[in-house]
Amino acid sequence: MQTLQPPAWARAKGYSNGIAATGRLVFIAGQIGCTGQGEWKEASFGGQFRQALANVLEVLAQAGGRPEHVVRLAWFILDKDEYFAALKDIGAAYRELMGKHYPTMTVVQVSGLVDAQARLEIEANAVIP
Repeated sequence: MQTLQPPAWARAKGYSNGIAATGRLVFIAGQIGCTGQGEWKEASFGGQFRQALANVLEVLAQAGGRPEHVVRLAWFILDKDEYFAALKDIGAAYRELMGKHYPTMTVVQVSGLVDAQARLEIEANAVIP
């Protein structure tokens, strides 16, 4: 896996601008903040983020993947102010689950999600060497 960083650009903080990788492709559907059994344990944005990311990694593990194999995360959030207010909790959960691996990321505010309890949804792509 190679991080793509144009030399004249400022280093991205908390994500990579691009990644080149070779291997087995894994595509993970959007995951929300409930458990795999559909149980809601968290109402807060930070708590739902932690659960959604844990769900992504649990699906990835089924293909033999680990956090460092994630090449792309796309986050769909309902409220950017809620997102910014939860950055401390998001950062702690991210470091706990992903360590210091920063794939490409996109965060998009959307007008709604299918599940009314969800505050965000995360989908992922990974490449397992």
